[in-house]
Amino acid sequence: MIRRVLAPLLAALVLLTGAAQAAQATGYRYWSFWEREGSAWTYATQGPSLARPSDGDVQGFRFAVSADSKDAAQPRGAAEFAVICARTPAQDGKKRVALVIDFGTAADAPSGETPPARRTACARVAPDASTAEALAAVAKPLRYDTNALLCAISGYPRKGCGEQVSGTDEPGTGVERSTADDDGPSVGLIAGIAVVAVLGAAAVWQARRRRS
Repeated sequence: MIRRVLAPLLAALVLLTGAAQAAQATGYRYWSFWEREGSAWTYATQGPSLARPSDGDVQGFRFAVSADSKDAAQPRGAAEFAVICARTPAQDGKKRVALVIDFGTAADAPSGETPPARRTACARVAPDASTAEALAAVAKPLRYDTNALLCAISGYPRKGCGEQVSGTDEPGTGVERSTADDDGPSVGLIAGIAVVAVLGAAAVWQARRRRS
């Protein structure tokens, strides 16, 4: 009798523990860098300060919260060089690089900030210019940290740089909670364990009462 009562309670405890761990999954809020290959985006294998795009290339930036490059959000919308650079004529001794700058969604925005609308720009720069230099030509001010990580494009976001964000953040609020403050199990997990413990004790008490 006791085993039949406790079995589903233990199963519930396992589910609660798994749910709590999933809720505490973390990501990072940052600008990702992309290169356009045909009709698809490819996550760049080097930083914008090292990349040397050719004339006619399309490159993109997307601000979002993601765990790593595998689940990083891509720049949205059309990304055709002929459209983006249609009003920027070719010039001798210069190259043109089409840039897609996607500031992301409100759900990924830092607390108190609103992402600007997605924009595109055509940078006309020196033939040996890097992507970072092309970006600086059309989307100042840029902000970098001491490790040369791109932190802000056109001043967005105002602060922060690649900070860790907990999976417990509420979508759309921009409220973040760093996992550095998680010194123990979550309140939800503790409450779940307490409920299971109480129910288990009640089941044991009830079974003993029936025997007596």
